[in-house]
Amino acid sequence: MSLYLTQGLHRALQRSPQAIALRHLDADGGLRAWTFAEHLDRIARRAAALRAMGVGRGDRVALLGPNDDRLVQAIVAAWWLGAAAVPLNTRWSAAELAQALADCEPARLVVDAGLAPLVAGSAVPTLDFDALAAEAERHAPLPDTRSGDDTLATLLYTGGTTGRSKGVMLTHANFWTAAVSRGAELPNSPDSLALLVAPLFHVAGLSRLIGQTVVGGGCLTMAQFRPAAVLAAIEAQGITDTIVVPTMLQALLDEPGFAPQRVRSLNRIAFGAAPMPPDLLARALAAWPQAEFFQAYGLTETAGAVCINLPENHRSEAARAAGRLHSVGRAGLGAEILVADEDGRACPRGTVGEVCVRGPMVTAGYWRHPEATRAAFRDGWFRTGDAGRMDDAGYLWIVDRLKDMIITGGENVYGAEVEAVLRAHPDVAQAAVIGLPDAHWGERVHAVVVPAAGVAGTPALAEALRAWCRERLAGYKCPRGIGFAPELPLSAAGKVLKNELRRRCAD
Repeated sequence: MSLYLTQGLHRALQRSPQAIALRHLDADGGLRAWTFAEHLDRIARRAAALRAMGVGRGDRVALLGPNDDRLVQAIVAAWWLGAAAVPLNTRWSAAELAQALADCEPARLVVDAGLAPLVAGSAVPTLDFDALAAEAERHAPLPDTRSGDDTLATLLYTGGTTGRSKGVMLTHANFWTAAVSRGAELPNSPDSLALLVAPLFHVAGLSRLIGQTVVGGGCLTMAQFRPAAVLAAIEAQGITDTIVVPTMLQALLDEPGFAPQRVRSLNRIAFGAAPMPPDLLARALAAWPQAEFFQAYGLTETAGAVCINLPENHRSEAARAAGRLHSVGRAGLGAEILVADEDGRACPRGTVGEVCVRGPMVTAGYWRHPEATRAAFRDGWFRTGDAGRMDDAGYLWIVDRLKDMIITGGENVYGAEVEAVLRAHPDVAQAAVIGLPDAHWGERVHAVVVPAAGVAGTPALAEALRAWCRERLAGYKCPRGIGFAPELPLSAAGKVLKNELRRRCAD
């Protein structure tokens, strides 16, 4: 049996051809909507157009555009004809885009007209999304090649925060098994309507699209995350589920127009990609009493979540008493999790080590980077670079990125723990903790704080925060320095760019 990512669309077409498969809400409030019959016809014609342009099985199709119906249909058209989709980061510079294009050598680049200047000098044959749509109308629908299993479905480029970006190779089977693993514990109904505002060049957004594609559910795309517009879309369109990062969730709750009655349709909220501050999670649970919350833990290299902390662990007093509220859950169907020491051996339960993953959702490696691929695996286990601990029941906690761990005076400090303490102070909106070089201690703990609305970042506040930390943390964990900023630098996935903070603090 072949595992191909277009299968769910064929099933949905057979069952409910006139149901709405895909909607796009633009910045002006305009709505485009496509039934499954229309959606598949547009995909098949785009696939035919790409094939007529010389794109064949095994080729790459690079895509540069915001989340919208055109991008979704182009991604699926690549799969339809047996090619790999390569969605590129819309926030990258021209130089970063050129580097990725040189690396993946696509047969064709499809670009949003507004972003075309960024790739104007590219040698790759290029057309914009509207030109592809016009060309598609000249072609009869191409039959689905039903390429699947180990066929490359996509290259997703890593953020490049630790050096040159690498293309993570993900197959149809990788994505299919990741979607089924999630669905086994939290099945999605074909009647559900997922909001896709997390960018599709990031695994969280793309895997959510694939999850809906597999079950034949509906999707609504939005090009940008704007809190007021997202709240309006949830209310007007009846969105039933979405995936957010903590910064997005905080922005929704802080939006002046937020009211629980406006978001009643939203009955499932997934979160991940970055640590969820305890105070923020408490606010969200109170604001959405009707919704199932669950934390998903995974990486680009695992095609999505490999651990899920189920909704009952967010509402159950017994689970809270057991400390599971802030766990990322247990290994999902088909996934194995190992917390390993420096030699690759299993750590005693409760001891911090590197989180390693094994299973059919794990990438085969990095595109044209054999050395990086070899370094990422040990004895068949993918090394995530995350520091975590596991309890006797198999629940996993992520404590930090290993590269972000601070070693001060021989003691390990995990920034997430210090950040949670700082955020609990009423005058703090956000906090990030980094290590800075120190001649005596090796590294010193440094915090960058975004004050709460109406609060000034003063020396007096810095001293008050140090005193707050001393009451709640061991002395070596307390920030030696505290700086203030109006906002924290974030990646397109909503993660704090700690490398950028280190650079700024070193200047």
